[in-house]
Amino acid sequence: MNSRNEALREYLQPGKRVHLVGIGGVSMRPLGLVLKGMGMIVTGSDMNASVSTDELISKGIAVKIGHSEENIIGADCIIRTAAAHNDNPEIAGARSRGIPVFERAQAWGVIMQAYKNAVCFAGTHGKTTTTSMATHIFMEAGADPTVMIGGYLPLLKAGHRVGNGDTIILESCEYCDSFLNFTPTLAVITNVEADHLDYFKDLQDVQKSFRRFAELATDAILANGDDPHVADALDGLDYISFGLTENNRIYAKNISSDGRHFDVICDGVFYCHLDLLVFGIHNVQNALAAAGAAWYLGIPGEAVAAGLSTFTGADRRMQYKGELCGARLYDDYAHHPDELAATLAALRLMDCKRVVLAFQPHTYTRTKALFDDFVLQLKKADVLIVAEIYAARERNTIGISSRDLVAQIPGSIYCETLQDVAQQITQIAQPGDLVLTVGAGDIFRAGEMALEQKM
Repeated sequence: MNSRNEALREYLQPGKRVHLVGIGGVSMRPLGLVLKGMGMIVTGSDMNASVSTDELISKGIAVKIGHSEENIIGADCIIRTAAAHNDNPEIAGARSRGIPVFERAQAWGVIMQAYKNAVCFAGTHGKTTTTSMATHIFMEAGADPTVMIGGYLPLLKAGHRVGNGDTIILESCEYCDSFLNFTPTLAVITNVEADHLDYFKDLQDVQKSFRRFAELATDAILANGDDPHVADALDGLDYISFGLTENNRIYAKNISSDGRHFDVICDGVFYCHLDLLVFGIHNVQNALAAAGAAWYLGIPGEAVAAGLSTFTGADRRMQYKGELCGARLYDDYAHHPDELAATLAALRLMDCKRVVLAFQPHTYTRTKALFDDFVLQLKKADVLIVAEIYAARERNTIGISSRDLVAQIPGSIYCETLQDVAQQITQIAQPGDLVLTVGAGDIFRAGEMALEQKM
């Protein structure tokens, strides 16, 4: 553990007051609840009120909307989201007052050291799903795990849980090298691609980060043996490989045409047969990662099969939202060209007349850096609606717009607002269609508005 993490340990004690900047975020919210469960006094702030901040307030955590130096008065330390920079008034105020400031990932790194097994799922794509699948498995096995997921899991009715077992399962994000603060016993890597290019220079820079993450594992590394970018990143390291081919230590055999039914073979021996409720070859890979982690930690194959038989997906991962004009409406979080490719491939297995895709690009830098790849994948939809880019943490200093994507895709439709997207969906959807809202921003609201308009 690095020296900053050691310093933070002194503050994560019962009775200490910790203030979380950006407390409404997907991994900050559960952190706040876990710290409160540890007996700490937790306060926080966020730019906007949300369902997340409402939940925190209902659990007894004081949340301020808007950032102000006054919010940190009385705090023993500050923990910030990666999106809160040094010019944030609370961060600047803490520094001027001598209040130590730590990163969100550092806090999780300290927390996980209390567990015998710290299973950290990382990867450019699939980490939320694999972490969720593993949660189903370990819950079924009675392991009573502590869990942190960057999304909502219906099984938990939350994105986290605090267990009493000896295992903690965490989604581990590479953005800003956050996962390098973690202390995994088992590091799992689903894949490696060029992403977050507002922080990383290029693919090679991303690979260096994943290698450093893998090197943190104290017991073992489990990684996708079919991904050449993973192989390059981990070159020279000893790791357990999983994949679709028999050259991997863990692989899928007898895969059905829809990818939902297959056997899992571990070191040449049958481990379990899986009957999934989710579609797509990418979910075969995800299930192999989760099953491989369970196998390594001695979970019986029967628990893996039973746990995954009830897995219907994490929130916003091919989530069924309802019926609209005789069409089925789903929502998905895909925001990278490779994720779009996997999602669209899965949709083609789901028996539909047309795929109507309503896509919202996420961040200006990602849209520009991967522009041609986005165009290539978006052309695969039968009908394409493109919302304006979701800014997230960025400002549009590079002058790019979703109009630029639409200009390259004949027949596609540009929408400036989510209300416009909702209206297009209701006008276009026909019986037998599969309509998908997709993106890491708030595009799901357009689908919900469309459903409301037809009620």
